Amino acid sequence: MRYVVTGGTGFIGSRVVSRLLDVHPDAQVWVLVRRQSLGRFERLASRNPQWGEQARPLVGELPDLQLTEETLAELDQIDHVVHCAAIYDITAGDAEQRAVNVEGTRAVIALAQRLGATLHHVSSIAVAGDFAGEYTEADFDVGQRLPTPYHQTKFESEALVRSTAGLRHRIYRPAVVVGDSRTGEMDKIDGPYYFFGLLAKLAVLPSFTPMMLPDTGRTNVVPVDYVVNALVELMHAEGRDGQTFHLTAPKTVGLRGIYRGVAAAAGLPPLRGSLPRSVATPVLQVSGRAKVFRAMAATQLGIPAEIFDVVELAPTFVSDETRKALHGSGIVVPEFAEYAPKLWRYWADHLDPDRARRDDKDGPLVGRHVIITGASSGIGRASAIAVAERGATVFALARSGEALDELVAEIRANGGDAYAFTCDVTDSDSVDHTIKDILGRFDHVDYLVNNAGRSIRRSVINSTDRLHDYERVMAVNYFGAVRMVLALLPHWRERRFGHVVNVSSAGAQAHNPKYSAYLPTKAALDKFSEVVATETLSDHITFTNIHMPLVRTPMIAPSQRLNPVRAISPEHAAAMVVRGLVEKPTRIDTPIGTLAEAGNYFAPRTARRILHQLYLGYPDSPAARGISHPESTERRAPAPRRPKRPVRAASKTLTRVGFPRPVKRLVRLVPGVYW
Repeated sequence: MRYVVTGGTGFIGSRVVSRLLDVHPDAQVWVLVRRQSLGRFERLASRNPQWGEQARPLVGELPDLQLTEETLAELDQIDHVVHCAAIYDITAGDAEQRAVNVEGTRAVIALAQRLGATLHHVSSIAVAGDFAGEYTEADFDVGQRLPTPYHQTKFESEALVRSTAGLRHRIYRPAVVVGDSRTGEMDKIDGPYYFFGLLAKLAVLPSFTPMMLPDTGRTNVVPVDYVVNALVELMHAEGRDGQTFHLTAPKTVGLRGIYRGVAAAAGLPPLRGSLPRSVATPVLQVSGRAKVFRAMAATQLGIPAEIFDVVELAPTFVSDETRKALHGSGIVVPEFAEYAPKLWRYWADHLDPDRARRDDKDGPLVGRHVIITGASSGIGRASAIAVAERGATVFALARSGEALDELVAEIRANGGDAYAFTCDVTDSDSVDHTIKDILGRFDHVDYLVNNAGRSIRRSVINSTDRLHDYERVMAVNYFGAVRMVLALLPHWRERRFGHVVNVSSAGAQAHNPKYSAYLPTKAALDKFSEVVATETLSDHITFTNIHMPLVRTPMIAPSQRLNPVRAISPEHAAAMVVRGLVEKPTRIDTPIGTLAEAGNYFAPRTARRILHQLYLGYPDSPAARGISHPESTERRAPAPRRPKRPVRAASKTLTRVGFPRPVKRLVRLVPGVYW
């Protein structure tokens, strides 16, 4: 036997290839593969020993299936073309589905005719649309409405097969295909899986909770192993050309049946009773503005809005001819309750969109992948060490490769795991290359710490001819951080999890003078994160802005003695970063920062007067004033006027503002205030 299988690297198609070679070990199977999917073909071949030399790639792409005469000659004497390739996604767009499902089928029909082979077309029960009644294997166009592009394109593709004169064909209409009944293995979220996430949230309820559900959302479900085994058996049944087969279950299953099937495996409270189906009607049959609100709620629950329009299966599928053809083969549809626990366990381990958010039992950072920018010194270096000590894998980024190597060596010497990546956050190509490298080597990233920064302390009067200072600081502190977030956002959206910790500044709250180049970059990053967080809430991508006090790092060395507050240690700052990663608050402030922010709101004139006194009392550094050497008197701009009386006492008072630890803990209970 010689076969061509389209979609042979997909979930159903790859199993069809394996089953064909199990039944006919000497068969030759050509697998239609897109050039970009050759790697997937090789991986499947390596995992399925029976493929060996018997399964070969046939490079081509639907719908423009252009095979050379040399290739067609090599395909001589093909017996069967099995057409599995299709878009099995009710949420996909019309144009995309039409190209693959309809035009792709047209191309495969032409190939089967050219080869003189029997076409085995994998259709779908979707062709029945909303027909209310018994839909037999002999039925096709019975005046049904086709509610989605998926229903429409599957109907049209089957119509092409049926209407092609002289084409030997058999048609197979699977129900909603779920995972393997023996292993639970599945490749994507579909059908009843859409509701598993909602059910998982109910697992937190105590076992005595009086759970009651309406028996709504009835659908027809079959495991993939039944579909594949039945299809291969029916392919080779004598005298069945021109027939259609329903690969469906004898009974439909609804929300109550799904709940019962997975309850024990999921730790759900048992059902205590039933609600009338009419309870679900207001949700399933909404229209107008209510439908928009339903879509908004569904999105936040991870359920496509389109599902509600087709969740209740109208037809009853009759599969008498299929059962007759399979009689004596031992191939039957298992009861959903028998294999439902396996489906749940596989979903929880491999498909649950929220599985990335589960913390390891040994600690919230154990096993996490954390990118830290500016990791070569200061806060970044201390944070990398602190995060690695808690079991995370650190990806340390900076422009200095030598300093990163020393950091990585220190972390590994202490039993941690870290990797160095030389990266310039101001360069888009550098960032894109680094992120692709990390994802390619390590599969995923959980957290990003935007720490890389540049600071300039200089009065604006001494900056009137230094616009480049503002541009350089903005390039690192704001655009560099935004560039990192944008590079990781698609990956996080796909995983439905990601968290960003931005090392901001308490000065953004206090409006400290002499930082007109630095603080606006931190304020911009604060607002960027706050806005993006409102958009990514359903994707579980969150942000923490740490309004860091002055930290004793190389960045503040030029002006350390000119700052009115005492700097904290890098290790103290790293502890704040760790808290941001573990607890994920919206922001982390300090008491002095909160006090300054409150002063700006409630006593703006007084706050501005105090800040002006600080401006007058703490002059620019000699370098900021344009003095080449400290002893030189030549200046690029006039020195600011000295205050009439010392202000150090006032600044010391600000420095000493503090609160007892119980008060700080109490303040943490106030929404929006995090110390």
